[in-house]
Amino acid sequence: MQTLQALDPETTSGKSKELFNLIAAKLGMVPNMMRTMGNSPAALGGYLNLSGALAGGKISAKLGELIAIAVANANSCGYCNSAHSFIGEKLAQIPQSEIIAARSGKSSDPKTQAALSLSLSVLGNKGRVPASEISLAKAAGFDDGAIAEIICHVGLNVLTNYFNNAAAVEIDFPQTELAATAAV
Repeated sequence: MQTLQALDPETTSGKSKELFNLIAAKLGMVPNMMRTMGNSPAALGGYLNLSGALAGGKISAKLGELIAIAVANANSCGYCNSAHSFIGEKLAQIPQSEIIAARSGKSSDPKTQAALSLSLSVLGNKGRVPASEISLAKAAGFDDGAIAEIICHVGLNVLTNYFNNAAAVEIDFPQTELAATAAV
């Protein structure tokens, strides 16, 4: 059971209502995570701003979704695993086999593998990434800007994972199983 209330977009007012209207216009709905974050317009606005900024960055939507899936599984976040698995398949057109592999931090593509490895190193080392991990990402073809974005994607996903886990947000996407063993 959710520990924080998910607001009803129809009866919410003020800044949260404005943000809900923007979300609904873009997505056609307001997901439960955002409805719950809406209890604080500052929290919801902060999440939307960082998410929007990263969406316009160097790394692809596909890679962003794969990072989100790997981080969600490492943090045992069922909400984000389900949401990003759905978004990855339906919007980013990621094959199911790649989504399943990402849940364990794996990819058959060497460049994607380097990004997932770096992401899980950032997470597992609490940001204190060995220089060798940065070197591997650079050798795979990521420049400093792309590496900065990978790190920020991890941070964004930690935010949503922790929020969803703490608030026990009800999953409103098709539910998918978490990886049996966390990747970190």
